[in-house]
Amino acid sequence: MSDLKTQIEALGPAARQAARALAVSGTAEKNRLLLAIADALEKEQETIIAANRQDLEQGKQAGLSAAMLDRLELNPKRIAAMAKGVREVSSLADPLDDADKVLKDWTRPNGLHLQKVRVPIGVIGIIYESRPNVTIDASVLCLKTGNATILRGGKEAIHSNKALVEIVGKAAVSAGFPKDVVSLVPVTDREAIPILCAMDKYIDLIIPRGGHGLVETVVTHARMPVLKHYHGVCHVYVHANANLAMAEKIILNAKCQRPGVCNAMETLLVDKAIAKQFLPLIAKSLREKGVKLFGDQAASEALGEKLEEPVDWVTEYLDLILAVSVVDDLSAAVEHIEKYGSHHTDTIVTNDETVANEFLRRVDSAAVFWNASTRFNDGGEFGFGAEIGISTDKLHARGPMALEELTSYKYVGRGNGQIRG
Repeated sequence: MSDLKTQIEALGPAARQAARALAVSGTAEKNRLLLAIADALEKEQETIIAANRQDLEQGKQAGLSAAMLDRLELNPKRIAAMAKGVREVSSLADPLDDADKVLKDWTRPNGLHLQKVRVPIGVIGIIYESRPNVTIDASVLCLKTGNATILRGGKEAIHSNKALVEIVGKAAVSAGFPKDVVSLVPVTDREAIPILCAMDKYIDLIIPRGGHGLVETVVTHARMPVLKHYHGVCHVYVHANANLAMAEKIILNAKCQRPGVCNAMETLLVDKAIAKQFLPLIAKSLREKGVKLFGDQAASEALGEKLEEPVDWVTEYLDLILAVSVVDDLSAAVEHIEKYGSHHTDTIVTNDETVANEFLRRVDSAAVFWNASTRFNDGGEFGFGAEIGISTDKLHARGPMALEELTSYKYVGRGNGQIRG
């Protein structure tokens, strides 16, 4: 354990030094770094595939499912897509650009000039599972915003991740930066996570990307701020004055387009005034898509058949499974969401603007929508270009965490001899 601790803690000072170099770099320099990484990914394609082949072989021996192996695989097409994504990030607006980084500018009566200025966070630790493309996605978003990164990937992708980080390091040196702008915990021991979480001397923020168990472990041990979301228990509420054809489209998209993602709907709330009319229709459409329905007694009565009741209303199924509840009115829908929701994404379907605005005002989630699918809570769909995850926290960042959310700020004062009386 002591050797492991020494090995991991050694990453801290190097990352901090690299962060200092990044913090004083301009937009053109950072973009040159990103373009060097994109070129290197393409040039070193065979190296990446060879390393990935080791992970795939170990995954097969470990009994990983076909779906997991597919998520793990890197091939020429996917590597080209990774390089393309890096170039796209390089083309995004830099929130630290001189024209954009001043958030507020004012002068006090004594002549002291103050500015609130956006700055990098510093060193960001990212703990994630499985997919090796996250190694590049997370790295370039942090680099674009002037942050150094310490990564801890899953054991399934260790060889791929090592190869990718080595390629990034060489590209960084070629662009005039320290190789440690991105570093990787080179071991997959579970004990590495608590060690990283205790490195608040070097790591300013830690972001867990993975299942509930991973997030719980990080939150339990972290000495620095954590940006996270625990669950995506998202709701669609169909109000009494809804366009039912629109509601059907939204529900099918929210549940069925990609059921295994955090912004997929997990609970459908239907106003009792339309339940007997709407539930049989939407149940038929959902079942045609392979969705299994759970429901409360009121839902069973409206549907005209006995539904199995859900074990609870707080489960994130991440599958073609849906819980259905019939609610009395808007207030009952809001109360259900407040009691059982995860403050991730919630939608109302209604033609009544007054009711919609009341829902948008009262539901306390990272994203709330009127007549739109929950699936739109996404950095790309918001027009941010990219995201590092979706936060359900309330401080610093909430919702899609894009480039701006990977920055902080400081105050800069310019005087001419002012002293405080």
